[in-house]
Amino acid sequence: MVLLPLDKAFIEPFSGMRCALIVVKKNKSIVFMANMKSMRQTKPSVGILVNPASGRDLRRLVAKASVFQNTEKCNMVYRLLGALGVMGVGEVFMMPDVAGVACHIRHSLQHGRHGNPDLMPAVHFLEMPIEDSPVDTLRAIELMVSRGVSVIVVMGGDGTHRLVAKKSGAVPLVTLSTGTNNAFPEIREATVAGLAAGLVAMEKVALSDVCLRNKILHLDKNGVIKDVALVDICLTSVCWVGTKAIWQVECLKELFVTFAESDAVGLSSIAGLVRPVSRCSPYGLRLKLVPPGEGMMTVTAPIAPGLMAPVGIASMKEIRRMEVQTIESTSGTIALDGEREIEFGENDRLKVWLETNGPVIVNISKALDQAVKNRVFVEFQMQEHCFDLGNGKESAHSIDGGRSN
Repeated sequence: MVLLPLDKAFIEPFSGMRCALIVVKKNKSIVFMANMKSMRQTKPSVGILVNPASGRDLRRLVAKASVFQNTEKCNMVYRLLGALGVMGVGEVFMMPDVAGVACHIRHSLQHGRHGNPDLMPAVHFLEMPIEDSPVDTLRAIELMVSRGVSVIVVMGGDGTHRLVAKKSGAVPLVTLSTGTNNAFPEIREATVAGLAAGLVAMEKVALSDVCLRNKILHLDKNGVIKDVALVDICLTSVCWVGTKAIWQVECLKELFVTFAESDAVGLSSIAGLVRPVSRCSPYGLRLKLVPPGEGMMTVTAPIAPGLMAPVGIASMKEIRRMEVQTIESTSGTIALDGEREIEFGENDRLKVWLETNGPVIVNISKALDQAVKNRVFVEFQMQEHCFDLGNGKESAHSIDGGRSN
């Protein structure tokens, strides 16, 4: 219970709180009894997608990328579950796998090795066939969406998030980086990410305040939409997909980006170190790439962890929403978010365009900031004093309005 003077300045900070308030006026004070448990009676569900193959590709050999062990991914899941449980989430749906992540988590939860299971959400592993391929991710997200999860936590790199975006629709995503080139997902502590996911799932923050719908690139081959990219599409002269990873800059021909940040690692860094484009900007960029020393400039960019390479830029221009970009090239492969995925020949017709209806992403920092404004983490004690929420100064008030020393 908190005693506050009958002053609008003290009432306004509580106007956005999603909780029950019992207000009793006495003398010149009003008594607020905040029932935080009444904020929501139902317990929504959250999806957690862990890619067991992320952070383990060829770039550990050709560059200096670190290996992201599945043991650490499991530890991250436990931290997520603890935070989700505190926020009141009732159920979590996860993807099964053959790499041991799901088995490790199931066994540990059954034996209570990572905290009291009663304080965590009930974890359900989806009933689905496992092919140990990207199809597993697509299928798992479809099932999570069909089960009505309020938010999905994604643990993977750019490629994993690209797959998730194909099926997630309007379900908000909390992104966690566990891959190689991670221009799209954030590198954040799983506990904090879990709190943000719980805030969204429990509707303790407004989606309009903490979420952003990202841009997305579409690729058309011979009149058929073949795929999408969240960060970049790159044309290369390599004629086969092979190991997918790109580290040879001499094969790069054209680059399309939805956004480009100066602190990114990967192909988008080529644009980010010349002309940064934010995720909120209504446009992307198209760059024609040439060997170093040719074109209008040469930029040295981190195209992979620990791998700096000079790249020549012949031209660069903005691309706007729904502006179809025709590609003229003989043959090669197309890399989506840093990985070669599609082969094409001289008779294929390729088109790229930008859209603004990409996946909905939770801004973790904004979610926590909004929760602070909504007093989500504050539990008022039954004592006769007032806390000035504006300047953090505490002053005691007696019931009759007098001040105690």
